[in-house]
Amino acid sequence: MRILVIEDESRILEFLRLGLEAEGFVVDAAEDGSAGLRLALAGSYELVVLDLLLPRLDGLRLLAELRRSRADVPVLILSARSDLSTKLRGFDLGANDFLAKPFSFDELVARVRVHLRKGGDGAGGWHLQAGKVQLDLARRQARVDDRVVDLSDREFRLLYHLVSHPGEIVSRERLLSEVWGYSFDPGSNVVDVCIRRLRKKLGATGAIETIRNAGYRIAA
Repeated sequence: MRILVIEDESRILEFLRLGLEAEGFVVDAAEDGSAGLRLALAGSYELVVLDLLLPRLDGLRLLAELRRSRADVPVLILSARSDLSTKLRGFDLGANDFLAKPFSFDELVARVRVHLRKGGDGAGGWHLQAGKVQLDLARRQARVDDRVVDLSDREFRLLYHLVSHPGEIVSRERLLSEVWGYSFDPGSNVVDVCIRRLRKKLGATGAIETIRNAGYRIAA
């Protein structure tokens, strides 16, 4: 599986390249928009990971140019520009997914695998599902049966970790680390409060189970 990463910050680019290669992908890289577009048009890639703030050719213009010739390759935008108007513009131009910086590498890998598994056809390639809970990664919403549930950023990130590990117990410590960061007091009850809000929103159908002295689990 070949992935093209277009990112002008060399530190982030190297982190992504090494991390994705460790996951078994073949990674090509470009540090500016013009070089990235040339590679994207000439190469055979299963996925393009695209920053927006690029020298020589910005990411949105690159995306528009790419879509004129290549409608098949999935594009995952990875950018610090995460306001709603930028996201909507990206999707309008043909992006398949959008992940804001700073980001969790585990989440990035999960999204990459979703797109590769779906073959980039755009028909459900942005979703994860566990039991009756379907998580829309692009709109950051959950669907339970016929109900669409809007989520706050923390709620989405917490639910994402549960849905990504269906049937598995996810510890409070791991959720604190991944969703809130180590700066939070491990004795805090923020996880429990967020779980209660999610349970209220999802209802009994999307039940999140508490495993005493271990963590939380969502049905597979």
